[in-house]
Amino acid sequence: MAERYEHRPIEERWQAAWEADRAFSTSEDRSKEKFYVLEMFPYPSGKIHMGHVRNYSIGDVLARFLMMRGKNVLHPMGWDSFGLPAENAAIQHGTHPAKWTYSNIDNMRTQLKRMGFSYDWSREVATCTPEYYRWNQWIFLKLYEKGLAYKKRSTVNWCPGCATVLANEQVEDGLCWRCDSTVEMKDLEQWFLKITHYAEELLDHTYKLPGWPERVLVMQRNWIGKSVGAEVDFKIDGRDESIKIFTTRPDTLYGVTFMSIAAGHPAIGRITTDERKAEVDSFVKGVKAEGKPRDMEEVKKEGVFTGAYCVNPLTGDKVPVYVANFVLMEYGTGAVMAVPAHDQRDFEFARVYGLPVKVVINPPGKTLEAATMTEAFVDDGVMVASGPFDSTPNTGAMEGIIDLIEEKKAGKRSINYKLRDWGISRQRYWGCPIPVIYCEKCGTVPVPYEQLPVILPEDVKLTGKGFSPLDVPSFTEVKCPKCVGPARRETDTMDTFVDSSWYFLRYISPKVTDLPFKKDEAGYWMPVDQYIGGIEHAVLHLLYARFFTKALRDLGLHKADEPFTNLLTQGMVCKEILKCSEHGYIYPEESKDGKCVHCGKGVEVGAVEKMSKSKKNVIDPDRIIERYGADTTRLFSLFAAPPEKDLDWSEDGVEGAYRFLGRVWRLVVENEEALVGVEPLKIGAEGTAKEVHSATHRTIDRVTRDIEERFHFNTAISAVMELVNLLYQFRPSLDGKAKDSAEARSFKEAVESVVLLIAPFAPHISEELWSKLGYTTPVYRTPWPSVDEAALVMAEVTVVIQINGKVRSKVNVPVDSTEAMVRETVMKDEKAVGWITGKEIKKFVYVPNKIVNIVVA
Repeated sequence: MAERYEHRPIEERWQAAWEADRAFSTSEDRSKEKFYVLEMFPYPSGKIHMGHVRNYSIGDVLARFLMMRGKNVLHPMGWDSFGLPAENAAIQHGTHPAKWTYSNIDNMRTQLKRMGFSYDWSREVATCTPEYYRWNQWIFLKLYEKGLAYKKRSTVNWCPGCATVLANEQVEDGLCWRCDSTVEMKDLEQWFLKITHYAEELLDHTYKLPGWPERVLVMQRNWIGKSVGAEVDFKIDGRDESIKIFTTRPDTLYGVTFMSIAAGHPAIGRITTDERKAEVDSFVKGVKAEGKPRDMEEVKKEGVFTGAYCVNPLTGDKVPVYVANFVLMEYGTGAVMAVPAHDQRDFEFARVYGLPVKVVINPPGKTLEAATMTEAFVDDGVMVASGPFDSTPNTGAMEGIIDLIEEKKAGKRSINYKLRDWGISRQRYWGCPIPVIYCEKCGTVPVPYEQLPVILPEDVKLTGKGFSPLDVPSFTEVKCPKCVGPARRETDTMDTFVDSSWYFLRYISPKVTDLPFKKDEAGYWMPVDQYIGGIEHAVLHLLYARFFTKALRDLGLHKADEPFTNLLTQGMVCKEILKCSEHGYIYPEESKDGKCVHCGKGVEVGAVEKMSKSKKNVIDPDRIIERYGADTTRLFSLFAAPPEKDLDWSEDGVEGAYRFLGRVWRLVVENEEALVGVEPLKIGAEGTAKEVHSATHRTIDRVTRDIEERFHFNTAISAVMELVNLLYQFRPSLDGKAKDSAEARSFKEAVESVVLLIAPFAPHISEELWSKLGYTTPVYRTPWPSVDEAALVMAEVTVVIQINGKVRSKVNVPVDSTEAMVRETVMKDEKAVGWITGKEIKKFVYVPNKIVNIVVA
């Protein structure tokens, strides 16, 4: 009886062999083409989830495939290990964040190794180690010297739940990105990194990243938010100061009837009249307490008159200044000229507060009456009531109006960005200390480089509330590096996104002690050739990483303009939710025979949603690995959907992947006698041997292209499955054949190809079967099978395409093409696509070598 497929001993044996051989350790080898593949490193929460499994399996397929293709592959792993969850866990469990974090790292490293991922563990980094965050501090000081790090008092986003400051990018629809608390506004002294210095380059280079999803690039362009227009100064009536505005619509300047300023605008205290002060103060306090609205368009427009007026520099009109809840200090200048006739938001506000509406642009051939307008006119038209620009098309008047503004010395042409400098100060413990000291005599003093790293102290009390836990004498009381007098250390720590903004560079030189990384090694490995991670990082991490790459380039540390040449944003792993009317969301094991095991009430099967602990629809990878093995877990996560699409979890799908690996196993072990000692067929054959030879090379060609060009791992696996089916059909014909027969040799070639082709997806079983075939060189060092181009040339047959019962086109395909091959050809046929586009394919039936019948609706 043939040996059974037992995944556990096989996977343990090969994982141990890889580790003993340091199989995936990488060094610089300029004789080979390099390829740097990287998945976004995880936060060490304690256990990997199925999202991790999918993400890292995608990267591992590419890494293993490219190793076999002869590339020098760098494939590292590490830990994004600073952050609030560790601090919260420490408070909850009465432990230290470091202990909690390092324990989780150990657990997750074990899990990742159990998955058989081809990481170079000698390059492992953890951002919470002094050996790593020393270089955060070093980089901060370099940026400070260049004027790219600075401190100022600022209205910041404050999360009451996390009790810390958030960057703009960490506020999502008015809520904290981590805990969903409503964000408030506070005035605090904060450290900033000057990302705006790179705004134009960050924007320009989004058009030079063809390997990135357009969706991500558009999100970054919108966040950077470039606007071309003019800055205009409106003088405060009776005061020697002005309110500066930025506008992209200088053509509407003649129609300004009031000014709106943000609740955080610094001029409020100076310009508000005594009789209006109480009401203005109350309004400002209320706006700040509410924080940023989730959707500015849906916010009820409210404001309060300051008692002050400003003067329109073109008309001389005095217009009232209002504090308004829809103006944000962090966008533009924090002040907006209001043109109710030509801006819907201003129009709504003016109607509520009885403010005038002045028409300065009419639709072509029409005249608007302000009193009868029901909405703002926002389209192009002809200018009226606009002095020398009357009767001019508004688009043609813009440049002339800016010229006039500059002539009057009341403003200038300007480019504005929505992007704001990155506030990195956090009032938390478990983060990288900011290396700054404050001295009454010397002012702000950078910590000398030779004193880095500034180490996190251990004698702190963590409560999770209020300001920095680092505000303890043992940490704060130091001597000034300049005058040696008493001084005080900065207690803020850095935003953890600083840690992840350059970690891909540290992987290059993880052991170097005199610099963050070696320039010559960065010159060899950078940029990362393929980066893989979630779409949720489109603005946060990816934008910061691009900024850091450019800043470090300008410090002379490397030469790359961009960190990542290609980006894949993988889909989520989803599963149906189960809900009990009494107990809410429940785990599958809490349901039996359609009823809740706790109360006996019926269980409702809900929608398929992203796996989430809160909805109890998560799957523990350890359970799947224990039962089916790492190879099956990997294979299912790659076969069930293309990488960029969401994956719906299916126990049946996992079973199917396991059964397929069992078939591959039996294909080898049940035919060992027929395979051993047979020389694989490389070229030339007739009859059924030729058919197998051709099918083998069509499969090699398709799998290679699916991995290399399209990342269509699901169709690559499907192609191997089809070849395995063919080999099971072909096997009986070998009975009685000599080992040197074309049939036996073509079968051997095909079986070996199957083993090699599944290696990136299921590496353990592939290694085991390769050794059973008599090879001593491991699979990962074995060249990827090459394609016999002659074997791809096949006789063709014309297949008719029938759509909803009518012949619509014809295509030529190779004889005996599979349904998948024919479908691919049909979907490239212009005539057929014209009848299918915009409709759902209900059925696709292929009668081999004859006809395709498609039903659409």
